[in-house]
Amino acid sequence: MAPETKLDTRQAILDAGQAVVQARGYNALSFRELAKTVGIKSASIHYHFPTKGDLGAALAKRYTETAAKAFDQFLAAAPDAARRMRLYTDVFRAALVNDNRMCLCGILAAEKADLPGEVMAEVDKFIALNVAWLVQVLDLAGPDAAQKALAVLSAVSGAQLMARGGGDVAIYDRTIAAYRTAGLFP
Repeated sequence: MAPETKLDTRQAILDAGQAVVQARGYNALSFRELAKTVGIKSASIHYHFPTKGDLGAALAKRYTETAAKAFDQFLAAAPDAARRMRLYTDVFRAALVNDNRMCLCGILAAEKADLPGEVMAEVDKFIALNVAWLVQVLDLAGPDAAQKALAVLSAVSGAQLMARGGGDVAIYDRTIAAYRTAGLFP
């Protein structure tokens, strides 16, 4: 078996950190606990991420990059806005199905007051990416297009939050169906 590389260790730290934040939030992120989970010393985490803010920013950046790739795939895979929005809302649903987790950047945004600036800057990039994609997919126009897209993102995030709080993904499904029926999105 080949020895683990620095990149593998960094990836393992990010994977473990993402799971913690999605399940329990940024404040639950502990280098000591991550080290136990990954099977390394706490100092090794500090090697890759000198501060908790560095780790949080890296988590949000990676999450945003992954979302950007998924959004490109949605555009290529689905010919119409309705199908693209189903793919989009399915991502939020998948987090719930995965141990009742939240969107990483959604839970980080909820903890804004506790976040270092570098983490919030990455969360803001995630929000901007979503807003821009939704403006494009929903063919929104006018000076309030970004605000309409932000309302859609907020509605989907809120549906996820309510389902998580209720411990029932069916709450999410019913809420998303209601949004479609009300015409919030196709």
